[in-house]
Amino acid sequence: MQVPRPPVARVEPVTETFFGQSVTDPYRWMENPKDKDWEPFMRGQDAHARATLAAIPGRDALAQRISSLSAGTAIAYGVQRAGQGSNERLFYQVRPAGADGFQLAVRAGLGAPERILIDPTAMKDAQGRHVSLDWWVPSPDGRHVVYGLSAAGSEDSVLHVMEVDSLRVLPERVAGTQYAGPSWLPDSSGFFYARVADPAARGSVEYYKRSPVWLHRLGTDAKDDVLQVVHGRDPALPLTETEFPSIQCSPVSTWAVLALYGGVRRENPLFVAPLADVVAGRAKWRPVCAIADEVTGFAFDATDLYLLTTRGTPNGRVLRLPLDGGTYATATPVVAEGPRVIEGLALARDGLYLLELDGGYHALRKLGRDDRVAEVPLPFDGAISGLHAHPAADGCALDGTGWLLPFTTFMHDPARGRTEPAGLAPASPLDLSGYVALRSHATARDGTRVPLSIVMKKGLPRNGRNPTLVSAYGAYQISSNPYFSPRVLALLERGGIFATAHVRGGGEYGKRWWKGGQKLTKPNTWRDLIDCCAHLVRERWASARTITIQGGSAGGVAVGRALTERPDLFAGVISNVGISNALRAEFSQNGPPNIDEFGTVKDADGFAGLLAMDALAHVKDGARYPAVLLTVGMTDPRVEAWHGGKMAARLQAATRSGRPVLLRVDFDAGHGLGSTRRQIDAERADEFAFVLWCAGRRNVA
Repeated sequence: MQVPRPPVARVEPVTETFFGQSVTDPYRWMENPKDKDWEPFMRGQDAHARATLAAIPGRDALAQRISSLSAGTAIAYGVQRAGQGSNERLFYQVRPAGADGFQLAVRAGLGAPERILIDPTAMKDAQGRHVSLDWWVPSPDGRHVVYGLSAAGSEDSVLHVMEVDSLRVLPERVAGTQYAGPSWLPDSSGFFYARVADPAARGSVEYYKRSPVWLHRLGTDAKDDVLQVVHGRDPALPLTETEFPSIQCSPVSTWAVLALYGGVRRENPLFVAPLADVVAGRAKWRPVCAIADEVTGFAFDATDLYLLTTRGTPNGRVLRLPLDGGTYATATPVVAEGPRVIEGLALARDGLYLLELDGGYHALRKLGRDDRVAEVPLPFDGAISGLHAHPAADGCALDGTGWLLPFTTFMHDPARGRTEPAGLAPASPLDLSGYVALRSHATARDGTRVPLSIVMKKGLPRNGRNPTLVSAYGAYQISSNPYFSPRVLALLERGGIFATAHVRGGGEYGKRWWKGGQKLTKPNTWRDLIDCCAHLVRERWASARTITIQGGSAGGVAVGRALTERPDLFAGVISNVGISNALRAEFSQNGPPNIDEFGTVKDADGFAGLLAMDALAHVKDGARYPAVLLTVGMTDPRVEAWHGGKMAARLQAATRSGRPVLLRVDFDAGHGLGSTRRQIDAERADEFAFVLWCAGRRNVA
């Protein structure tokens, strides 16, 4: 087929000097979305990429197989309980087999029939773009649900409220609610929510600054909502302009908790006040803990507040204090630090459930009302992608998955001591008996043991010729936990290997693992990836001619710098909506909230760290780079598309290997969170065809 040539980007160098060191950006103009060359460049690059990928023999057959795999498995997850006794309702998201997206469903108990409340796949916005359900929270009585919808994967949520019994959508709307974090009043008459200060400022570095919290009453016009908290309003609250305030209620408590979230910061200050005072507009927020106390999670009921803290205990411990007068300094330790990382809390009537992590794999314990801690046995070995409990009901719901375990909602019944599938979706029809998942380790150059997960067909030969896709992330203390993707079976069926390098910067071993790959220690992230790939070569699972590495979002740092540091080790590199130009990230819409994670060019250490992790700055003219596939979404609110645009232009101008540099652009998608099943199918088909082609397969069918 005819493959159009990629457009050549114009070069307009911008040179800046930081702490005595000059850095030149040849494509700064791409940061202006109104530049006359921007959209034509992106459309031309996309046309070249898609035609090149479509020309790979067998790509269409591979795409059909991926589509049949993804369509054949129904998924349900995210159970939230509402109502009491005979009026209890279970809300959850479901994607039926063959559906293109997730819907919001409700049941009047596990044995009751399912009702679909919201089906975004049946919606289009005014421009004909697809719509996604971003978030949702039912009222305590289960009669209403507040939810956010956005178009084209933009995550630019508009708040809606639905009356559950009648399916009537109330007239109130609120724009700019991407991070709404709604919390209902115990009597279900209204809710607190956050929004951006000015929805019209989208695209600006000011967009996420000075976020306010409001109180909305059901049935009233949103313009009459009552402002609760905002930067500069209350001198007693140390709220910076880049922090996100959030007010949380409990259906069993007369208290409210105010958290000041620092964007991606894990440690956040907390304040408490009587809920009646908050609603009346006379709250005097009493401080409970400061940033230095390293509180990373909390839960509360009628009388007590539980704090998860890493202060002096990197794996975490739990403290308890009375809501009516306690502080961090006077709190009582109730769960000591252990060998596993305490990652999250969920409070039920029968006790506090503790989500714990060890190398990416989850376990569950419970602090009972008798203050005894006991293990909660799990019927699977893998990860818990969601944990929910209700403070007025016993037990919990959890979403379990693993490399070879399809996503399954389990319900834990403490009275029976059993954790069993909830039956919210039909069991997967896939036969997974022919595959195996291995838990391995690679030794990094500094002696650190880095977890390495490997999934493949049983009996696959170790001959160094297997097409191998190695994924890595390594940021924000987010773990690359085991998860099931039916689409990956299309790669495994063709003799491929799917591996995950659990590199430093992630959260597999908690705070120490995160801090081991952050800011000035960030090189450990991409060097762990390099060393994991070298391990796979030594063990003869793969070779430098068959390995493709892949990272998305912040994982773009890992794969981008692995590419520029060891281009000889890889046959291919995939960066999905990845950060390539870290030096410029803080000047984008999502930049200010992420300074805590990556640093700022405004101080010497911050500049040094960002320069080290900036892949664009390390591309060398004349180098022999492997094949590269960059993917971006034009409505991405998290990593702007110019990261991929700049990196593609620079690599295309620099490489002398003759291998392609492709920029795949989706004009109806963002960061991937709101993409439809078919969009994801098409992207995975291109990626897996790319992996197999890079490994030397002449036909990928």
